Amino acid sequence: MSDSTHLRPIIEHLQPAPQHEQNVHGWERIGSVAGGFIMLGKGLRRGGVLGLIQVAIGGVALKRGFTGHSSLKDKLEQGRQEMNSLRTKIERAGAELNNLKTQAEVAAEKAVKTTG
Repeated sequence: MSDSTHLRPIIEHLQPAPQHEQNVHGWERIGSVAGGFIMLGKGLRRGGVLGLIQVAIGGVALKRGFTGHSSLKDKLEQGRQEMNSLRTKIERAGAELNNLKTQAEVAAEKAVKTTG
């Protein structure tokens, strides 16, 4: 086997991942980078399990700041959009229900007048 076949999985792994839309901007991004460095430093100084947790949190914050993308923020935005869509559907259904109620009341009044 040639060297290129051995390196293929490594090269494929190093290919850039598909770019996500940036959803972290400006001061939020700067804050993520700064907070990430602070948490990373605190975790390294502290050591142990709690230090490792701080290092991990710092790494996530750094990634968020450097890439400008937050998966959590994406999920929250999707949830908010779904909730707004449901709210719109409920409001539309309520309006239709009110319309049906009005039509039923008008029909009942007409029925009473024609029989009475």
